[in-house]
Amino acid sequence: MKAFRLDELEAERAANDGAYLQFLRERNMSVGLYALDAGALDPQKPHQQDEVYFVVSGRASITVGLETTQVARGSVVYVPAGVAHKFHHITEDLRVLVVFSPPES
Repeated sequence: MKAFRLDELEAERAANDGAYLQFLRERNMSVGLYALDAGALDPQKPHQQDEVYFVVSGRASITVGLETTQVARGSVVYVPAGVAHKFHHITEDLRVLVVFSPPES
């Protein structure tokens, strides 16, 4: 079994000075923690994998393709492979678990 604590993952991510920390990689998926502070710009580009976002904390909007919705703690968003998407109007520090399938390359 592999088990993780969100507070430890956040500390590791912050210590590595990055917005993203991949903490699990298996044959069919990878999982990471993505962090964007209030007011930040989301630099990501479309990925080659399907992905699911689970918002752990914070508030923002996300645009996936041509659709926009607001997200907050507990929100789950699916993004198909190759589709443009960005978080924006981040009003509270955003912490998101990200699941890629297949694993992010």
